Amino acid sequence: MAVGLVSPRNGSPQSGSPQLRGASIAALGTALPARVVPNAPIAARIGVADGWIESRTGIHERRMAGDGESLTRLATAAGRHALKNAGLAAADLDLVVVATFTQDDLLPNAAPVVAHALGATHAGAFDVGAACTGFLAALSMATAYVEASRARHALVIGADIVTRATDHDDRRTAALFGDGAGAVVVGPSPAPGLIGPAILRSDGAGAAHIRASHDERLIRMDGHETFRAAVVRLTEVTRDAVDAAGLELADVDLFVYHQANARILSAVADRLGLDPTRVVNAIGTLGNTSAASLPLALAAADPAPGSTLLLAAFGAGFTWGAMTLTNERRWTCP
Repeated sequence: MAVGLVSPRNGSPQSGSPQLRGASIAALGTALPARVVPNAPIAARIGVADGWIESRTGIHERRMAGDGESLTRLATAAGRHALKNAGLAAADLDLVVVATFTQDDLLPNAAPVVAHALGATHAGAFDVGAACTGFLAALSMATAYVEASRARHALVIGADIVTRATDHDDRRTAALFGDGAGAVVVGPSPAPGLIGPAILRSDGAGAAHIRASHDERLIRMDGHETFRAAVVRLTEVTRDAVDAAGLELADVDLFVYHQANARILSAVADRLGLDPTRVVNAIGTLGNTSAASLPLALAAADPAPGSTLLLAAFGAGFTWGAMTLTNERRWTCP
């Protein structure tokens, strides 16, 4: 018996055996709060010398959402920017996926609110919660939908207002986080393999090292254990994703890691023997923006068309993952 795929528009089965088609990122968009917070006021509040923060994290400023700024508004702005760069109408979207752990309300999730605000009237919408690995997980899922012809165009947004879940008196975390959103449009491509296999992994034994309880709603983190695990796992999964794509480390033009700490980026580069110029470092002006980190780092890198990229992230859970990408064209408008 032949197995048919379901068309996302009319629900009718497609004849013949299912065939995976190519998928690629068509465009990228970002949105950042206007408020810039340098290290000085944070250093004064937690009682450290000016320069102490940057020497340990690589961060010298970050964006912070205003009191009236919502997560869905920030995510919508990034999604609208990506759609504009793709030359695509929101009504043409079949799927909207938002990766976040800081949605405005317990219910509803952010994605249906964002889809409505954009005018994505035909799109399914749901959130993905995998902390700092959320964008990678959401991109993997959206890519699978497009490859399997269950969706033609999907919008993937990573957005977090992490500063609202930050204890600003906790020296371990007060200076680490920033707010922002980034989005990509995923669509069909005649060229296969532009989005490589996604390697997604988890280890709940590390769950206690990064937590935010319902009662307190503030991030508590064991920085030493998180740092150690992040370096080991990012190194491993980089090699695994490159192998799965049939590539070598030397074939990758840029390594785009979750921007958690500049020392993590350096440690992973050292273990893999990478030239630091091939490792994107955008944390200095952004801080750790959780699910927004990877698309914001991609935007900062602005890779030339035809570049081969490695995306990788590590976050609470523990969760981590990696995948390769090749861009057919520049993802942002000049």
